[in-house]
Amino acid sequence: MPHRHTTADRLDPALETSRQGIRALVVSFVALLLTALAQAALVLVTGSVALLGDTVHNAADALTAVPLGIAFVLGRRAATRRFTYGLGRAEDLAGVVVVLLIAASAALTGYQSVQRLLDPEPVRHLGVLALAGAIGFAGNELVARYRVSVGRRIGSAALVADGLHARADGFTSLAVVLGAAGVALGFPVADPLVGLGMTVAILVVLRDAATEVLGRLMDAVDPATVELAERAAAAVDGVARAEELRMRWIGHSLRAELVIAVDGRLDVERAHRIAHDVERNMVRAVPRLVAVTVHTHPEAGTGH
Repeated sequence: MPHRHTTADRLDPALETSRQGIRALVVSFVALLLTALAQAALVLVTGSVALLGDTVHNAADALTAVPLGIAFVLGRRAATRRFTYGLGRAEDLAGVVVVLLIAASAALTGYQSVQRLLDPEPVRHLGVLALAGAIGFAGNELVARYRVSVGRRIGSAALVADGLHARADGFTSLAVVLGAAGVALGFPVADPLVGLGMTVAILVVLRDAATEVLGRLMDAVDPATVELAERAAAAVDGVARAEELRMRWIGHSLRAELVIAVDGRLDVERAHRIAHDVERNMVRAVPRLVAVTVHTHPEAGTGH
């Protein structure tokens, strides 16, 4: 008999992960906004295109908290007759927005750098410029570590991608310092060249973030997680074989379905208990797994 069962007692932890994600977004949004505002003021003082690009990155990174925050809130809504799995997929769509913002940052920085190479302008107050770069690096790296850590803990690809975006901005901030050093040594084109180098670095981060986010949209799951789920199902007493396992992410929660073979001479109640034990064992063994659909069928040669 088919067995359909969801683990309602896992809903509270799922909501808690959303709260953690929202808290991470609020803290990092404030930190990056303050960093961007401080750097924006210094752009007017120094006239540095590298610092301008860094400021744009920080502002864009801060703004990515908006679609992610909306997605986390939507993901906490209960399922409906229309959206029977809830709105957890909104988080994956927010990840696409983050990827597009990273791409836009790379395009803007590259454009500004080329323009400055074609039409050079003097860079002033190099000490202030170097200080601004150091501040940007420190702020971005702290935010990146925080976002990536929380994102991996709660299973959010979008939040991890956003953390990688912040890390890219941190390295671009460090490049601002190198640009200031180059100008101080008598190489005025060092500033726009650093801007071009930052564009390349952002494109590398864009590739990594896009791979993770688009993989999630295509229902990619770590093969090690699939193997862990299969072992957990097969380890339950009464299961002759576990097969046809399917898993997918919905937001930052995993759902699974599989087929188990049991002794065909068992009554419906006993088969139901085995299926329930499979579900419980899988949820306990696999991080972020919140629901399992189990279909039972008789092992060949043991029933009619």
